[in-house]
Amino acid sequence: METEREENGTEMQTEVEASAYSLARCKLENLLNKSMRIRMTDGRTLVGLFLCTDRDCNVILGSAQEFLKSTDSFSQGEPRVLGLAMIPGHHVVSIEVESDSLQMTTHGL
Repeated sequence: METEREENGTEMQTEVEASAYSLARCKLENLLNKSMRIRMTDGRTLVGLFLCTDRDCNVILGSAQEFLKSTDSFSQGEPRVLGLAMIPGHHVVSIEVESDSLQMTTHGL
């Protein structure tokens, strides 16, 4: 009897993990090709289209532009065009999905 309970508990836990994995995967898939703003540990900000990620939280952005951290709070500075960029996960401070990108999805554009 003990063995059956352990097996059933393990099976149930595996099903819960699988559904959580499916939900997380679905959320990530919905973010594909959305415009994202990624702040990095060195103060730079990259803006581009979310193309993919991996288990180490590395992120690949397409059509990326780099914005340097300005010392003057009034000037944002000119962006530097990078194109395809890979951001190592350990350098990511924050990730924001730009609201314009989400609105286009909800309105079916």
